Amino acid sequence: MTEIWHKLVEMSTNLLLASALLLAGILAIRLLSSALEKMLGKVKRIDGMISRFTISVATKSAWAVLGIMVLKRLGVDVAPLVAGLGVTGFIVGFACQESLSNLAAGMMIALNRPFKVGDWIQAGGQEGAVRELNMMATIIATGDNKKIVLPNKVVWGSPIVNFSANQTRRVDMTFGVAYGADLSKVKAVIRETVEAIPEVLSDPKPVIEVVTLDDSAVTLVVRPWCKTPDYWKVCFAARQQVKEALDKNGIEIPFPQVCVHQAS
Repeated sequence: MTEIWHKLVEMSTNLLLASALLLAGILAIRLLSSALEKMLGKVKRIDGMISRFTISVATKSAWAVLGIMVLKRLGVDVAPLVAGLGVTGFIVGFACQESLSNLAAGMMIALNRPFKVGDWIQAGGQEGAVRELNMMATIIATGDNKKIVLPNKVVWGSPIVNFSANQTRRVDMTFGVAYGADLSKVKAVIRETVEAIPEVLSDPKPVIEVVTLDDSAVTLVVRPWCKTPDYWKVCFAARQQVKEALDKNGIEIPFPQVCVHQAS
C-alpha cells in the first residue's frame, strides 16, 4: 500500500512539474517569437519572407525541444525517440532534395531581392506579374490572368528580367517609309507626333533615326521614353498616331515589293 502511495505521489509530482514546464515553455516560446520578430524587423537587409521563415523554424524547433523535455519529465524514455527522429530526418532530407533546393533558392531570392510582389517579371520561361512569393515558389499572373506557380529553383536558376525595377522605360518601335520619301520631313513628322503624346518624357528626348535600308523600305527606329506604368499606353498610342500622321502628310508606308527588270 505504501509503495502504491509513493508511486501516486511521484506520478502526481511529475505531472505537476511537467505541466509547469509546459506552461513555462509556452511562455518562453512566445517571448522568443516576439524577440526574433523585433530583432529581424530592425535589419533592413532581411526580407519579410525570410524573417517569417526564420521565426517559424525557431519556434517549431523550440516546440520539439519542449515536447521532449515534458515527456522526459513524465518518465518517458526519449532516447529511442531522439534516435528515431535523427534517422527519420536523414531519410526525409534525402527524399526531399527538390524541396530543399527550392527552399535554398527561396532564401537567395529573399536576400538578393531581384523582384517584389507586384513587379512584372520574366523568369523560368514565363512572364507575368508577381502575385505571391514564399520560400518554395513564386506565383505569377500572366497578362491574360493565368496563374503560374514557378518553383524557386527554376526562377533563381534562370535569367530574371524585371520590367518594373526602374522608374522609366524606353519604347522601341520601327517604321518603314518609301525610298522616295524626304527623310528629314519623315523624322520631323514622327518627332512632332511622338512628342505630342502626353506620357512621353521630354528628357531624354525621343531618338528617331534610320536603322536599316531594307528591300522595300527605309526603316527608321523610334525610341521615346516614358514612365514604366505608361509603357504599353505609349506603345499603342505611338504606333497608331505615327501611322495616321504619315498618311496625313502623304508619306508612303510601302508594302513588300519586288522590282523585275526585263532584259531587252
